Amino acid sequence: MSIAEGDLLWEPSEEVRGTARVARFMRERGFGSHDELWRWSVTEVDAFWDAIWTYFGVLGDRGDGPVLERAEMPGARWFPGATLNHARNMLRRHEEDPDATAVVFRTEADDGSGGPRRSRTLTYAELAAEVAEVRAGLRALGVGRGDRVAAYVPNIPEALVAFLATASLGAIWSSCSPDFGAPSVIDRFAQIEPKVLIAVDGYAYNGRRFDRSAMVRDIQASLPTLEATVTIPYLDLETGPIGSGEGRAIRYADLRRAGEPLGFEEVPFDHPLWILYSSGTTGLPKPIVHGHGGIVLEHLKALAFHQDLGPGDVFFWYTTTGWMMWNYLIGGLLVGATIVLYDGAPGGDTLWRLAAETGVTYFGVGAPYVLASMKAGLEPGRTHDLSRIRGIGSTGSPLPPEGFGWLHDHVGRDLLVGSFSGGTDVATGFVGPCPLLPLRAGVIQCRGLGAKVEAYDEKGEPVVGEVGELVLTEPMPSMPIYFWNDEDGDRYRDSYFGVYPGVWRHGDWIKILPDGGCVIYGRSDSTLNRGGVRMGTADFYRVVEGFEEIADSLVVDTGQLGKEGRLLLYVQLAEGVSLSDDLVGRIRSALRSTLSPRHVPDEIRVVPGVPRTLSGKKLEVPVRKILLGAPIDKAANPDAMANPEVLRHFTPDS
Repeated sequence: MSIAEGDLLWEPSEEVRGTARVARFMRERGFGSHDELWRWSVTEVDAFWDAIWTYFGVLGDRGDGPVLERAEMPGARWFPGATLNHARNMLRRHEEDPDATAVVFRTEADDGSGGPRRSRTLTYAELAAEVAEVRAGLRALGVGRGDRVAAYVPNIPEALVAFLATASLGAIWSSCSPDFGAPSVIDRFAQIEPKVLIAVDGYAYNGRRFDRSAMVRDIQASLPTLEATVTIPYLDLETGPIGSGEGRAIRYADLRRAGEPLGFEEVPFDHPLWILYSSGTTGLPKPIVHGHGGIVLEHLKALAFHQDLGPGDVFFWYTTTGWMMWNYLIGGLLVGATIVLYDGAPGGDTLWRLAAETGVTYFGVGAPYVLASMKAGLEPGRTHDLSRIRGIGSTGSPLPPEGFGWLHDHVGRDLLVGSFSGGTDVATGFVGPCPLLPLRAGVIQCRGLGAKVEAYDEKGEPVVGEVGELVLTEPMPSMPIYFWNDEDGDRYRDSYFGVYPGVWRHGDWIKILPDGGCVIYGRSDSTLNRGGVRMGTADFYRVVEGFEEIADSLVVDTGQLGKEGRLLLYVQLAEGVSLSDDLVGRIRSALRSTLSPRHVPDEIRVVPGVPRTLSGKKLEVPVRKILLGAPIDKAANPDAMANPEVLRHFTPDS
């Protein structure tokens, strides 16, 4: 089916308009439209976030201070005098409905492939009991308020339990997925000086088993502040805990202390909750610190109002513990949903089958998975019972109109496709879905409530209907409270406020439509600037990857200030395909007619793969640096990449 940006795909039914959680919130406050609600949320910032606290009945002491004591950016200070605990709010349902299912866990081995078979289902009561046991064990190790607990773990229930136990103590969590190499992990954890390391002995992926015992020892040896290492024998490779002489070494089973009561350390609103990291592909990863209160309010708002999640929903997102979507996924507990944790490869129709088997109602993946399913000719709506799915989330990169259309045609027509754009920086999306608004191909439905997103032109002026820099002109409570080891705040200011003082610049191209819809065009630091015409890379990929012969692609403009460069297109071909003159001609013709003659590449080169971060994002900027003469080891950190071996194919003489 031919589909164009803006084509109408879905409209909410009257039932949805009446029962959606955000609709009830609107009615209570007398708003007649979602646009009215959004405008109130970004002009009456204090009133909006105070209403979020009250509406969701956040557990904690609101205090009698103002909502926003200091409104400038950076430096906004929210809810001074308030105290709460993120873990307490995550586990509130264990008292209200203890037998409700909190967690469903599956691995790739559950379909008979290699690796650990460890499927589990935990009720809220069972989850709370295990958190209490691990909490007591961490406290016995001396973990308390402000201490760091670092985790080298996959997306397994033990990771969730350890996080909740850490947060319940007022300690600070930080995690990396075990597919990270030791140098990449050390780059992150060495900055934060953890007291305890929690690690698996190995993991399984795509039918293979990976022993991580030696890497854990390398990590231990590089963290002199460690007082203990807790080993989760995920692959049962060793009979005992892993130790290198740095502190105590104990097994996870021995950490747990049965019979201990569950408790929560009430902490200030802006007390550190976790430390996330930037990709670290072009420098030392930035350690981004978020606070308890900001995350509680933001995730309640986003999950309940934008995704319409609540008790009775089964929420899944394909992620690892090294990507902020893990932090967002587990936030489903805040709204009383069941969360599905999956550890393994996503190949073929694995995730669609998982959704059917676990009764997922909201299914989230990276945009590349949707496009891979489309290219593979999958028919998940026909081959699996996906009737319970009413929403699909997509993030990681822009989802083109064809992706929207494929989901509509091959997964379900009565389906809200929620494309998100945001990031690790705020642990949420700036723009995303809304159950009350129509769905149009390639268009993100709205700006997030409480997120005053604008598009700035080259003069720093807001524009509508034109592509500009994505900025935020009012603070959000989930913005970082600071970067770790950034005492004077210079690194924080330079990261977001160096271009527009007092205004957050995120680094994406966005077009805000007159009705509030949004289109993301990729990173602004990888812009294609041809003959003065700027264009994001997302448009380019939409055209190129629309060819069935192209498995993946990457485009780079080598132009510099005042100097026209070359436009180079790299393509990874589908299996059995060669780059013929006919294919080259068709690609060039499509780019000329769809984009402009200026955006026809000077050269098309075949590569065995496109370089990506561990979370799957294309690395356009490092490749550009390599093409301009930077050594590979200076342009990108291979330990922060999923496939560093492909970089050598992007040198100027390759």
